[in-house]
Parts: sequence; structure tokens; C-alpha cells
Amino acid sequence: QVQLIESGGGLVQAGDSLRLSCAASGGTFSRYVMGWFRQAPGKEREFVAAISWNGDRTYYAESVKGRFTISRDNAKNMVYLQMNSLKDEDTAVFYCAADGAQYITTRDRSYDYWGQGTQVTVSS
Repeated sequence: QVQLIESGGGLVQAGDSLRLSCAASGGTFSRYVMGWFRQAPGKEREFVAAISWNGDRTYYAESVKGRFTISRDNAKNMVYLQMNSLKDEDTAVFYCAADGAQYITTRDRSYDYWGQGTQVTVSS
């Protein structure tokens, strides 16, 4: 019942920045924990970042801590991932996900809804 659509991916140079966006529809966005995951070629999907329903708690994978920032705008039904100092190992398809649970989780199996993904390619 919730549809998520990611945008903002592309091809960038190492050290550059990108801002990914996720637009939600069909549900009560403000009541969902939101997360970003990514899947690189030949690897399993991994957790990147998550944010509580009201934005007062955030969690990041160690590999992106200090470089990426997750945020949300409940009035616009949007969640964002600001990515700075991008590295070639960040290259992956990035997915937006929604979880109706009360608490933030890094477990992909806990998320109920998923977007189609947006490709991020970082060249060095």
C-alpha cells in the first residue's frame, strides 16, 4: 500500500557529492521509519542509514558515518540521503525502504516496502 520512488543517482567522480531523494505515496509517511540500503555488483544488500519517524534518531553504517546524512521532510513525504566525499566503493544500487515498526532497525527483512532503486556510480 506504500509506494517508494528513488531519484538522484548518477555518475560522479570520487570526492563529489550526490543527494538521493525518495518520494512516498499511498500511506501515512510520517508514521514510518525510513531507511536506505544499497547493493553493489556481486554483493548482498547492505544497510546504509535509517531515520526514526520524527527524525530525532538516525543510524549509519560505519562505512558511511561522517560522509552521509539521512533526513526527512514529513510535510512533503520525502526522505533524503546526502552523500559527500563519495568513494568508488560506494558504487551500488541504492534503495529506499519503509518500516512500520516503532523503533529503528538495520535489518532489511524488517522493512515492509521498497523502492525500485537508483544507480550510483563513483569513478576514480
